[in-house]
Amino acid sequence: MLESFSQTIWLVPLYAFAGALLALPWSPGIIRQTGPRPSGYINLIMTFLAFCHSFLALFAVWGQPARSLSFHWLNAANLSISLDLQVSTLNIGALLLITGLNLAAQIYAIAYLEMDWGWARFYSLVALFEGGMCALVLCNSLFFSYVVLEILTLGTYLLIGFWFNQSLVVTGARDAFLTKRVGDLILLIGVVALLPLAGTWNFDELARWAATAKIDPTVANLLCLTLIAGPMGKCAQFPLHLWLDEAMEGPMPATILRNTVVVSTGAWVLVKLEPVLQLSPLTLQVMVIVGSVTAIGASLIAIAQIDVKRSISYSVSAYMGLIFIAVATGQTQTALTLLFTYSIAMALLVMVVGNIVWNTVSQDVSQYGGLWSRRPISGISYLIGAASLVALPPFGGFWALTRLADRLSEISGLLLLVLLIVNALTAFSVTREFCVFFGGKIKPMTVRSPEALWPLVVPMTVTAGFALHVPILLAKWNLLPDFGGLNLGVVFLLVASTVAGIVPSAYLYLSESVPKPIVFQPKAVQDFFAYDLYTARLYKVTIVFVVGLVSNIVNWIDRFLVDGVVNLVGLAALFSGQSLKYNVSGQTQFYVLSIVLGISLIGIVVCWPLLAQISLVFG
Repeated sequence: MLESFSQTIWLVPLYAFAGALLALPWSPGIIRQTGPRPSGYINLIMTFLAFCHSFLALFAVWGQPARSLSFHWLNAANLSISLDLQVSTLNIGALLLITGLNLAAQIYAIAYLEMDWGWARFYSLVALFEGGMCALVLCNSLFFSYVVLEILTLGTYLLIGFWFNQSLVVTGARDAFLTKRVGDLILLIGVVALLPLAGTWNFDELARWAATAKIDPTVANLLCLTLIAGPMGKCAQFPLHLWLDEAMEGPMPATILRNTVVVSTGAWVLVKLEPVLQLSPLTLQVMVIVGSVTAIGASLIAIAQIDVKRSISYSVSAYMGLIFIAVATGQTQTALTLLFTYSIAMALLVMVVGNIVWNTVSQDVSQYGGLWSRRPISGISYLIGAASLVALPPFGGFWALTRLADRLSEISGLLLLVLLIVNALTAFSVTREFCVFFGGKIKPMTVRSPEALWPLVVPMTVTAGFALHVPILLAKWNLLPDFGGLNLGVVFLLVASTVAGIVPSAYLYLSESVPKPIVFQPKAVQDFFAYDLYTARLYKVTIVFVVGLVSNIVNWIDRFLVDGVVNLVGLAALFSGQSLKYNVSGQTQFYVLSIVLGISLIGIVVCWPLLAQISLVFG
């Protein structure tokens, strides 16, 4: 009985797509009598069915070797493309995480979008997200993984622009789409170039090919650099990181998904491509540099933000930077474990923040304070999420970060230092957010700020309970580090970095002796991080300026040279036509004139050499 669920696991993405289609009649208002709410309930039911299907399939494949499914798609001009799927404990576990978080986000949206009439559009787009991510984790083909990533890019654009009547929303959606398209286009070059070299797009076959491949180092470097461009954009890594900050203009329920599982799709493809990336040591070094710069830079930027959603978004980029470091150093299992613990913790933090912002109507952290007495459930949930995100035992994030730190200590002390700095800065950032929300005195914005409606509170508390059980799950799955070979000195440094971030942050933001708002000196340094390292301005005076200049030059050439030639030909044709129209007027004198002019022109052409000699004689 359970075996049938694993054999039909390919139906899981189709549940979401079916929900998106069934919601369409409410989108244009064809069904007006019921309002838009049935569209949301239909998608909730379909997501619940997908979750149950994945849950039952997990029992069928538990402890079993991975199986492959293949559906023939195209065979033309010596090109054969098949949709390859992989059914394993890892893939179905990822399905459970995706459908579970989607179910929580959709319940959360019932209250968050209570007064919004765009339910059908929102739930259809969330279903598009869900179906795309489920298809991606099942897909065992690089080609179809790229296709799914493009679907997710479209979904990101549409969800960020959900409230499209606001100018900042339109700008954020546009910038997010264009930024991710840069990485996607470069990735497409790598996808196309890889097929002639490896002869396949199947991830398992690519791993076997990479183990024995002997290709030119320059070709390997160029190929692998193009393959990491797409994940860089999806994971919001420098210099393609600004889109995630602007994506915060979208609804908070969509942020729950985008900041957890959507950004993780790029990391998932990166893990799948890790055997191929090992062909290029240069690419691995680039990944380490990009991951380190993004992790440290984003952690510093997060501390300087006063918009809480943007502060959280930069913490996302920082953790994705750690994923890049883990994959570059060959720690794919650790990277997947970190993705799992991070996704649960970040989802919980976003839910708590959305819960508070929903009825307080402000994202400015300087306007908050004293919420502990009014929102104890939110406060406890936030503490659980923050503790699960950083290296604080015995929570889930501690075990994943410990495995990463233990391996980095053997590879490079500098990379271990990067991890310690990022962990300390993240601990400082999440403690700061907790203190400004729940600590201090009550402010005018928080005088009347009770716990929100049950659709906001229930998913938050369930996720908090699940976060508490993550260490137990890791133990059941044999994903805890080996305690016998664990470097206790590294563990001590990791926990010490967490404490080094929590203690000063709590002192600065809870102590009444420290004037608020806190201004770090020199102010220029604080502004440097508050304005995202001035990256947007740097883009404006470099890339945007060059593109604008080239566009103006091309526009001038098109208008004055290309259009000029075309207009000249048109004027010549018009003049000729106007001149020749007299030949068909029906009057004899015009026919005679045309004959005389034609004979004269022919005579001049024929006699031109003789006329030239006569001119020489008289000359």
